[in-house]
Amino acid sequence: AFHGRTMGANSLTASKLAQRARFTSNIPDVHHLPYATCYRCPYKMAYPNCDIWCARILEELYFKQLIPPDEVSAIFVEPIQGEGGYIVPPPEFIQIIRDIAQRHGIPYVDDEVQAGMGKTGKMLAIEHFGVTGNCTSLGKALGSGVAVAAQVLDAGLDFGAQGAHSNTFGGNGVALAAVDATLNVFEKEHLVERAAEQGAYFIERLRDLQTRHAAIGDVRGKGLMLAIDFVTDRASRTPDPALRDRVLSGCFRHGLMALPTGFSAIRLTPALVVDREQIDHAVAVLDLAIREA
Repeated sequence: AFHGRTMGANSLTASKLAQRARFTSNIPDVHHLPYATCYRCPYKMAYPNCDIWCARILEELYFKQLIPPDEVSAIFVEPIQGEGGYIVPPPEFIQIIRDIAQRHGIPYVDDEVQAGMGKTGKMLAIEHFGVTGNCTSLGKALGSGVAVAAQVLDAGLDFGAQGAHSNTFGGNGVALAAVDATLNVFEKEHLVERAAEQGAYFIERLRDLQTRHAAIGDVRGKGLMLAIDFVTDRASRTPDPALRDRVLSGCFRHGLMALPTGFSAIRLTPALVVDREQIDHAVAVLDLAIREA
């Protein structure tokens, strides 16, 4: 998962080695669980016959042998992985971890900085799984380009005294005005619903592209938070980061802005106002870039 680059947040981050290399003074006693990456299961199991071991291991192993649950400060989870590969977990993964946290009285932190704000066709990505967190992290699209972040907390998690935790730019008036304007546009232009509708069209176009290119091993995502994963062959699902990078270079040459994610995937996250003509153009550029690669 990716949770940030400060020393504290970087302690929670484990999506790419480059983000942790040479930053060794992280917070101690932070434990990571492999994410529910069903396409390349870290436990070499197959969903749904795996019984969602990647979630149950938290209680069956970690809480029995490694970490006393009453000493856990919080559980941080991305509802859909961002930097780690735009991984969409099976619903049970989020639901089981949320249930474990609740039964043990552990705050569940839902990190929506990348996946939230309508991108997945829901205002918050966790809505796809029918649960809520005790704390929700928001940022990025929250201010439509203005630097802002927010934490939405259960009342019981708030600081006991006003001003106990504050900072120079907290509650900045300009940033809050941008947030207010953003939320108004979301409501008036029905951007969340639009993301769901356009995303359904986009992913079908990408799946059609997959039928024409054997190097595309997986197409995944929710709403307009989509990714295509490149492989050396579909049988082994071996990542092909070199091909991915060549395709990215081709996209840039032909005017399509896209970014890498995970080991071998390209993320496709257009603005929520994207139309079908623009989606068709993006798919055509991808098709050309793959053929050239």
